[in-house]
Formats: sequence, C-alpha cells, structure tokens
Amino acid sequence: MSGTEGQASTLEDDLASVRREVDVIALGIVAAAILMFVAIGAEIGPDVIASLRHGTAGPDPFILNAFLLNIAIIIFGWSRYRDLCREIHACTVAETKARRLAETDPLTGFLNRRSFNEMVGARLEEAPQRGRTVALMMIDIDNFKQINDYNGHQTGDQLLLEAARRIRGCVPQDAALGRIGGDEFAVAFTFEPGRPEKVAQIATSLVATFNRSVPINGLELKITASVGIARADAALAEGKSADARSLLDMADIAMYHVKRQGRNNWSWFEEPMASEMRYRAQLESGIRQGIANGEFVPYYEQQVDLQTGEVTGFEMLARWQSPTLGLVSPEVFIPIAEEIGAISDLSEQVIGRALEDAKGWDPSLTLAVNISPLQLRDPWFAQKLLKLLVEASFPGHRLEIEITESCLHQNVAQVRSLIASLKNQGIKISLDDFGTGYSSLAQLRTLPFDRIKIDRSFVTNLVDSTDSAAIVHAIALLGRGLNLPITAEGIESGAILDHLRQYGEIKGQGFFYGRPVPAADLQDWLDRHGKSLSAVTGDVAIAPEAVAEPEAVAATPSREGTRRVRQA
Repeated sequence: MSGTEGQASTLEDDLASVRREVDVIALGIVAAAILMFVAIGAEIGPDVIASLRHGTAGPDPFILNAFLLNIAIIIFGWSRYRDLCREIHACTVAETKARRLAETDPLTGFLNRRSFNEMVGARLEEAPQRGRTVALMMIDIDNFKQINDYNGHQTGDQLLLEAARRIRGCVPQDAALGRIGGDEFAVAFTFEPGRPEKVAQIATSLVATFNRSVPINGLELKITASVGIARADAALAEGKSADARSLLDMADIAMYHVKRQGRNNWSWFEEPMASEMRYRAQLESGIRQGIANGEFVPYYEQQVDLQTGEVTGFEMLARWQSPTLGLVSPEVFIPIAEEIGAISDLSEQVIGRALEDAKGWDPSLTLAVNISPLQLRDPWFAQKLLKLLVEASFPGHRLEIEITESCLHQNVAQVRSLIASLKNQGIKISLDDFGTGYSSLAQLRTLPFDRIKIDRSFVTNLVDSTDSAAIVHAIALLGRGLNLPITAEGIESGAILDHLRQYGEIKGQGFFYGRPVPAADLQDWLDRHGKSLSAVTGDVAIAPEAVAEPEAVAATPSREGTRRVRQA
C-alpha cells in the first residue's frame, strides 16, 4: 500500500468509527423504546383481550395512551434513525472528500507538500527503531514549462499524470509520494544504511523510465527528468537537521545541481552543492538589483571586412559591472537571467544603451546585437525593439539582429513572423552560430536571413582540424550559393585570417582584431581614427593591440550558457 493510500485508509477508518458510535446511540434509543413497548403491552394486553371477549372494562386509559405513544416513538425513532444514517453517510463522504482535497494533489492523487512533510516526519521517527534510514528524492521534469507553453495546459496535465504513473511504478509500494510544485515530485522511503546502491538503482530506474517519449493527443513528447537525493543518516552525521523540510531542501539542491550539469541524471546531495546554491542565490538577487540599478553595460567587438581590413561595424556584447563581484562574464549571468525570467529586461536595457552609443558612430558603421531564444517566444518583442529604435532615433537599417540557429526548431512560424516584422523596418537578420543547431536548407531558403555567421568553434580550429576546415568551406560555398553574406567568428590568428580570405567577400571578428571594449574606450578610438559622427570618415581597422577586456569573473558555463555566451 502506498503512502497516500495508507493515509486515506486511516482517515476512512476514523470516520467509520465515529459513525459506529452514533449508530450505537441511535439503536440504543430505539431498543429502549421497543423494550418499553413490550413491557407495557404485556401489562395491558390481557385487559384488552378480556374487554373484547367479555365486554368488561378496558385497560387504564393512561396506560393505554402511554402504550400508543410508545408505538409512535418507535415509528418516529426508526424513521429518524434511517434519516440520521443517511445524513451521517453524506457527511462522512463530504468530509472524506474535503480532507483528501486538503491533503492530496487533485490531479495526481499524490500528497501535497504539507501532508508529505507530515508523513516523512513519521517515517523519520520510525526508521531508526527498525535499523533503517530515510531517502528523499526530488524529481523534476526537464523543460516542462516549455512543453506546457507550446502544447497547452491540457497536454501538460496529461504529462503530469503520466509522470506520476511512472514514478509510482519505480519506487517501493510503501513510499510516500508527493507533488511539491508544478512539475516537481518528491518520494521518501526507508532503506538499510549500508545499502545505498538500492537507492541508486531506484534513481537510475526513474531517470531511465522518464527518458521515453510520451504519446499525448497524437504527439510524441520527448521528456527527461532530473533527480536529487538526500539521506537522513548522512545529514545527521554532518551535524545537520534531518527533518522533512531539511531533507527536501538538500534533495532540491542536488536536483538543481543535476540540471546545471546537463539534466537527465541523478545525484546525491553533497555539501559543496549548498555553497554553490548560495552563490547562485546571490547572483539571482544581484541580477535583479543590477537591472534596476543599470549595472549591465555594452561592450563592443569590431567586425571587419577581411579583404580590405575596413571596420564595418561592431557587435554588442553584454557585461555585468557588479559593485561587489566586479566585471562578470556573460557565461555566468546569462543562463541565470534566462532561468529567472529576467533576460528580456536585461537585454532591452543593454540594447537601449548600445543604440545611444551607436548614434555617435560614423553612419557607415552597423550595430549587431544578439537576442535570447526566450525573447523569440515573446509575441511583442518586435514592437519592443522598434520602440527602442524610436526612443534612440536610430535608423533601423544600421541594426542587425542575430538569432541563434538552435532557436529555429522550436517555433519556425513564430520566428518567421518576427523576422518579417523586423525586416519591414529595415532591420537586418543574421543566423548566428551556424553549423551547431538544427536548421535545414529548406529553412535557409524560406526564412529571409540577410547573413550567416559561422560558429567560432569551427573557425578557431580551422588550421588544426581538417573537419573544421571542411565545415567552414562547405558553409562558405552554401552562403555563396544562397547569395547570403558570411561572417566568421573567432578569428584569433593571422593563419586563420589568411585561410578565410580565400572565400572572397567575407567579414570576420575575433581577438586577432582586439578584445571587446567598453563604450568609453571605443569612443576614444573612433575619435582618433575619424570614425565618430563628427569626424571625417576613414577606412582604418582597430589594431590587434587595442584595449584588452578586463578580467571577468571565472565560472564554468552551463550547457545553456555556452549556447548564448555573447548575449545582448
């Protein structure tokens, strides 16, 4: 019997006991009335029979009236007893339903957070008496919000029901099962402290059973899950509290550690994870405050015509100038800003600053900015961007929006609509990080891109890797065939530059031409080389020894972070 079924059974037993007590009282009253009926009947019965046979005087009228009243009491009492039973039954059903709703999740039937904590608390008290300890697992469906948003809440509910079914099939029958949040489930069960491999087997089974497609409404949804595990005896050994809430927190930390490592896996809680979570919480708070305080600033990386060496424009790259952390790399803050829903505000703030900066450049110079994949889901993004252009009085034809290739498989129709809205205002659209995503030749032909950008991972290894060289060659020929200009990212040496020049008209950017610089340093260079709006136009590229980028806060980027490390 599962934890939820056991708790419901106990509730029904309690209510049945109350009903039996009421039944005994009601039956006692009716039984007393029947005994009085028999006693009085035996008293007046002979007098009634004699009166009817011989015409003698009947029984005492007072006793006869009492006898008739007793009959009425029996009839009324029995009727009332039946009504009372029906009322008690209805109340019992209603109270059982109400308590179930208060203690369980109405969709899956799992315990809610409060009831789950209570049951885990009971297990924690009982387990040591039987030489066992408690393992608590947090299970989160990866990318559930995206699936729910794209396919509707009804599909999301069906997916949650299927997730609950798979969880129930993998864990011990007596495990406590809870739905803690929207797509977060929790499981608690006891095990022998010396047999942690049993818990590992269950976690492995959970990950494997989730890693199967789910057929819903004609769709084959691919899902995975991340699982974090905490054990009570390990927490106690480290001097920590081992109550239900503490175990939930530790399992939750372990689960988010799995997500940052790529999802679709499981992990035991370890103490360093808590420090990592505290740093993460500090970053989340800092990002929100930083947006409010205007701490996110644009840096600029030059884009150069590889044949002439002329600077044609700049790509804007976001940096976080934190008063406590210093200059923070986008590899650190962009994935977190995306996860906490702050990327749109952050991006719009930095783009607005970049547009103000670019107004002072020579009119021949363009400004390129990246947008987050999450911004593509915003149906009002095009209007927001146009509003920024109007506020800055910046001409749309000098702005280039870069869309990551991996975005195209998510919602091609929405991307097509966005591109059309922006191009109507003269804005150019580039397909960024080409070669790393999911785009097809058909999408390149049907989506009106203005430029293809070869991903830096291929360009950086161009000289040393024949595979990278072949990919770059193929992309260059593809661009020529589709009449799409090419930009190569990641040019870090003269050898790479010489190799790329063989492809004719092509633009490039990379550390060979200097690292990204803040607006003030760039403005100084523009003034010196006649590239500012007030100066005479020149054809001079930024020298490779240009101002280097200050050291940024080091961090290992997550899988999502490496996808958009140059986010605007």
